[in-house]
Amino acid sequence: ADADRSHISPRRLARMILTRPDNLKPEHRSLLARLTAACPEMTKLAAVVAGFAELLTPHAGNDDRLSHWINGVRAVELPHLHAFTRGLERDRDAVNAALTLPYSNGPTEGVNTKTKRIARQMHGRAGFTLLRHRILLG
Repeated sequence: ADADRSHISPRRLARMILTRPDNLKPEHRSLLARLTAACPEMTKLAAVVAGFAELLTPHAGNDDRLSHWINGVRAVELPHLHAFTRGLERDRDAVNAALTLPYSNGPTEGVNTKTKRIARQMHGRAGFTLLRHRILLG
């Protein structure tokens, strides 16, 4: 009886739920549909995650849509998501800015990562002058 079942790890299932549906292979899409339909909690979870994914594209009306999404999640019996929504509410100003504004700090974080990588490669053996030269030349 287990031979025809698909064995999938929780981590892989979570990755499939979090991946955009158009980026999934057709066989993964059908497997995900079967797995989420098999359990009412999984069906609710997949719907909630898809609703949140729509908010991740910056748009001016996302702050109101986020409020509706949070109210919808609180109506669903998924306690871990309730903790997630409480965290969103605590940092509501930052979340609203991230969901509504087109700005990103990605380039700044990239420069910070590059600088830290160069500093780690030097193992603290050289002074600031050499670090500065390596950053400017790299």
